[in-house]
Amino acid sequence: LKNMEILFLNLQLERSLKKMLLNLIKKELLIEFRSKQIILSMLIFGLAIILIFALSSNVSSEILSSYSPGMFWLMNLFIVVLGVHRSFAYEKEFDAFSLLVSAPINRGQIFLSKWISGFIFITITQLIVIVPFFNLLLLDIPENLLLFILTSMLINLGMMAIANLVSGIVIRSNFSEILLPLLMFPLLSPLIIAATKISSAVINAHSYEVWNVWVLIVVSIVVLFGLAGYALFDFIVE
Repeated sequence: LKNMEILFLNLQLERSLKKMLLNLIKKELLIEFRSKQIILSMLIFGLAIILIFALSSNVSSEILSSYSPGMFWLMNLFIVVLGVHRSFAYEKEFDAFSLLVSAPINRGQIFLSKWISGFIFITITQLIVIVPFFNLLLLDIPENLLLFILTSMLINLGMMAIANLVSGIVIRSNFSEILLPLLMFPLLSPLIIAATKISSAVINAHSYEVWNVWVLIVVSIVVLFGLAGYALFDFIVE
């Protein structure tokens, strides 16, 4: 009977944790749906970078195509910094973050909600800017566009895991706008290199055996920083 009671309590706890996580994600999406500040700012910034690339490049399409994967992920790097900073700025206003962490919830779920919502925001932005990126640079859209999008989504998971972990560290600082890119860029550098290699291989239709090691690196980063963020976010908040 005691074992049954313990099992029942564990099931109730698991259900409540899932409900809390869904409510936190719903809160993030609802705030963005009402204000549209994060996606719009990321979208405008991304399009501005694409225009700069398009108007400043004066080389042949063959040369430009070899640099396009790096340009694409460089654009996304700046977009992520802008979006993540704005996401945590919501909580900083009126000291709402203190109210959030004082709620009776697992603080690791706060990290998960920021991670998942940030992944949704960056993915939506990429889906909108991917066509203007290739068209304005006079490049051919990848033949295997679905694979390009799927690999980009995997990379987005790694980017947002790192970005939200660093943002949780610097949110209380008065110099968070400066500290965020200073701490984030070195951590994101290996991921951006792997992302460039993967996107280049997909665009050039290389065999998976050629670039599978970069996929393993990205998966390792996703798992490492995802688990670290969930496990350490309570300590980071304190």
